[in-house]
Amino acid sequence: MANGLLLRAASPCLRPAAAATAGSSAESSQGHGAVTIGDSRTRGVALRLGGSNRRDLSFVTKASRDHSGLTRQLLDFQHDTIEEVGSEHDPFMGLKARFMDFKRRNYVENFSNYQSLAEQQTPKFMVVACADSRVCPTGILGFQPGEAFTVRNVANLVPPYEHGGSETSAALEFAVNTLEVENVLVVGHSRCGGIQALMSMKDDSTSGSFIKNWVSIGKSARLSTEAAAGNLGFEMQCRHCEKESINSSLLNLLTYPWIEKRVNEGTLNLHGGYYNFIDCTFEKWTLVYRQGLEGGSKYAIKNRSTWS
Repeated sequence: MANGLLLRAASPCLRPAAAATAGSSAESSQGHGAVTIGDSRTRGVALRLGGSNRRDLSFVTKASRDHSGLTRQLLDFQHDTIEEVGSEHDPFMGLKARFMDFKRRNYVENFSNYQSLAEQQTPKFMVVACADSRVCPTGILGFQPGEAFTVRNVANLVPPYEHGGSETSAALEFAVNTLEVENVLVVGHSRCGGIQALMSMKDDSTSGSFIKNWVSIGKSARLSTEAAAGNLGFEMQCRHCEKESINSSLLNLLTYPWIEKRVNEGTLNLHGGYYNFIDCTFEKWTLVYRQGLEGGSKYAIKNRSTWS
């Protein structure tokens, strides 16, 4: 294990879907190539059974009827200014004040930039960060609107390609294949509750907990931590695993065939970051992936730095 990296072979590459042709309808390009996010037009939804487009109303659930009713209420809402009942205890009043300040100081002063962003986004970064309320990548790293396509989950984990669909893999697919970001940054942090849950797990434990089922994705990082830092106290083991899991996620990124392809082409870079909010420092490093590195490994670390 070099540079604290857990080494695993990447999965066999699968051929990526062909990109949809320009001007094609959303229906004709469904499931093939680029996907557009942000189109709010209402479309009929058909369940295809045996090649048929016939709608089967028996599949309409009570939940779908409920949220459709709520959406109609929002669409019918008149944007009049009214006094909000119990506003003195409303947690949204502070958010409203912040939003209005953002609109005056940021949106209005940078109006042309926001108009351009309304037409398209061209971020340079895809960020995978933790859902922890203390770890907002926009606040920590100063990303401005349009600069970083971001997904946040418990313990900032990237599941391997074989894990199947998840909100993280969907975000990665869109960012890499459609937005064509140039950098993917996985950001971990100090005192991560998800990592603590991972390090507390037992191999033979069975649980219906969503948290435990999710963080088990990082099992290899936990095993590597136990081998390298098993003689240390629990807190230090967790700190070691917080960084080990970042490297594990970086290697998991390479199991996605379209990510591995772009990394090999030199059009995509994979980075790790670690934010220590105890002393407000940030460590950053870049993963090198190519055959024939020193020692016969395919992986190495470069451009490591600490911002303090």
